[in-house]
Amino acid sequence: MKPISLLDSLRVWAAVTGVLLVLGYFGALWGGAEPSQTLPMLAAAICGFELFLYAQDLWLKRGRRHG
Repeated sequence: MKPISLLDSLRVWAAVTGVLLVLGYFGALWGGAEPSQTLPMLAAAICGFELFLYAQDLWLKRGRRHG
């Protein structure tokens, strides 16, 4: 089994953290509490980080196929 790289483990932690933030936000809404406005901003920042890394992976894979 191939060991996981530092960047891959960072991506896993970012994904888990983003999901927990979103669940916390919607859990607070469902519970009738006023959720902090920080939660959606943090979730959006983590989502942007993940989208950037995904696009970078696609770009690097494309570069390997075309020279």
